[in-house]
Amino acid sequence: MNVVIEHMRIEDVPEVSKVERRCFSNAWPQSAYRRELNNINNNYYIVMRPRDERARELAAQEQRGARSLLPFRRRSPEDPAHPPIIGFAGMWILLDEAHVTTIGVTPEYRGHGLGELLLIDLFEEALRRGAEWMTLEVRVSNDTAQALYQKYGFTRQGVRRRYYSDNGEDAYIMWSPSISDPESVARLVGLKAALTERMRNSSGGCIESTGG
Repeated sequence: MNVVIEHMRIEDVPEVSKVERRCFSNAWPQSAYRRELNNINNNYYIVMRPRDERARELAAQEQRGARSLLPFRRRSPEDPAHPPIIGFAGMWILLDEAHVTTIGVTPEYRGHGLGELLLIDLFEEALRRGAEWMTLEVRVSNDTAQALYQKYGFTRQGVRRRYYSDNGEDAYIMWSPSISDPESVARLVGLKAALTERMRNSSGGCIESTGG
């Protein structure tokens, strides 16, 4: 699969909101995303789109009125078959700390390393902006997400009781080691190379990033 990562824009917000409701039971209101995007000095939000023939054909079918498996698409006069948003992520950056606020991938595209790819992009942007640490909250029941974060060096450092408003579930607070430490940088480079190779071998795909 070919994918592109782009900066999230205000006009993406309605589509991101629809995608997020497919990913999470406690989605943000659209006003929250608009507020975040109005402070680009301290916030960073991205979207992911497929760049493959299947996505373009599905989008073209939808424009012709056919039923699409990927219904959330932003039409563009320049590209009438513009691929849909299939993933998104964001974080706050304040001084030396980057706080991951969200990472989501639509259900039909999970299991291909796309969430991991979004996380890598956040790491790279945090480093570019001079952050020293990354932190996030994750549901105590979300073993898959925890395993991904641990793979990138995050460890549990506390618990936020009843953090999630939809069901009152607790959240683990996770922190990275110093992301600028040579060991952390080497781990990030190695994991990105391994993921890129896995994606290339599994589907002949490539990754394009315009978000950094």
